[in-house]
Amino acid sequence: MDLEKIKRTAENYYRSGDFYCSEAVVKTIKDAFQLPVPDAVICAASGFPVGMGGAGCTCGALAGGIMALGLVFGRTMPKDTKVDKAMKLSRELHDVFMKNHKSTCCRKLTRYVLMGSPSQVEQCIAFTGKIAQEVARIIDREHNKSK
Repeated sequence: MDLEKIKRTAENYYRSGDFYCSEAVVKTIKDAFQLPVPDAVICAASGFPVGMGGAGCTCGALAGGIMALGLVFGRTMPKDTKVDKAMKLSRELHDVFMKNHKSTCCRKLTRYVLMGSPSQVEQCIAFTGKIAQEVARIIDREHNKSK
């Protein structure tokens, strides 16, 4: 698994304007791992950018990353204990993000940059790439455990 390529792919989706952070993460992971889900799953990530629809709350890239982990490790049946693994791995992703950025709040993460400015866009591109890379690392690690 080329984690650097996954990072660049997600960054390029955001940079090109094709997708926002959460959408870029979901699309990148969906394609990189050839997940058997329709492209419509990207639509489900469309409300997360700019901290949950522009509200400035949870980072959209992080939300997209958690969504991508759910696509791989989540459940579809009630009371299926697979949810435990999805939650554990989502917490891991959250904790890695917190360790690196001290917050998951978009408003706090972008407080020193003007929204829409080149520096804000570059910061969010970096978050998007790093989240996609970390999600891919987690998925790859977990798949290798089960071999």
